[in-house]
Amino acid sequence: MKQYLALCQRIVDEGTWVENSRTGKRCLTVINADLVYHVDNNEFPLITTRKSFWKAAIAEMIGYIRGYDNAEDFRKIGAKTWDANANDNQAWLDNPYRKGTDDMGRVYGVQGRSWAKPDGGSIDQLRKIIDNLSKGIDDRGEILSFYNPGEFHMGCLRPCMHTHNFSLLGDTLHLTSFQRSCDVPLGLNFNQVQVFTLLALIAQITGYKAGKAYHKIVNAHIYEDQLDLMQNVQLSRRPFESPKLSINPDIKSLEDLETWVTMDDFEVTGYQHHEAIKYPFSV
Repeated sequence: MKQYLALCQRIVDEGTWVENSRTGKRCLTVINADLVYHVDNNEFPLITTRKSFWKAAIAEMIGYIRGYDNAEDFRKIGAKTWDANANDNQAWLDNPYRKGTDDMGRVYGVQGRSWAKPDGGSIDQLRKIIDNLSKGIDDRGEILSFYNPGEFHMGCLRPCMHTHNFSLLGDTLHLTSFQRSCDVPLGLNFNQVQVFTLLALIAQITGYKAGKAYHKIVNAHIYEDQLDLMQNVQLSRRPFESPKLSINPDIKSLEDLETWVTMDDFEVTGYQHHEAIKYPFSV
């Protein structure tokens, strides 16, 4: 919580106003933020200065792991986060590559599980990582990337948190995640939960201890219609201690994550929080 609140205060104090052409709103913006999550100590980075809905964040990550390209599939596992981008984004509605209602196109998990090769076929990046780590191999390229400029025109949104780089040191697995753009009041808590959970899950199914997750953000911002709530409500609240995340120990393989895992396989304990804050969401 301290590093999250410090970033929020830094944006308020040092941020520069930047026009955002996609949303038509201004953003108070800083460049470069680094956060560290202690997965090894199970300090689950769930925001306590407002109620945060962690299940949707984990559900979205499970959808990425499964390579989903349809908002309906995300809704079925508990994440409604793609409804607006799939169905309310006019540029995407007019895009000839859109296949119909709820279609997201070739974004996020599609790239991670089926990156199209120019000479035909596809690459399953996540499978390669799991296979290598399960054999004790770290080729310094255990990288899961959703960022494919050659197919940006075939999806409803460029990836914000675009790359996850796993590193194996002895019996401990670490993760460094890179994010090009972050809506701090709304998106960051989702992203924190996802980075933490991704490391915990991949460590569990490959048989390693989970170490630390390093989260690097390039453009961290607060939208102009969020600033008052952040400055006068959330930053005035006293944070509580971090809760703990429990993951079903029966999850032992990528196939488990692809098939039967639900949000019932995750539990958060010790979560104290202040009341929810209804921050505006920008499509």
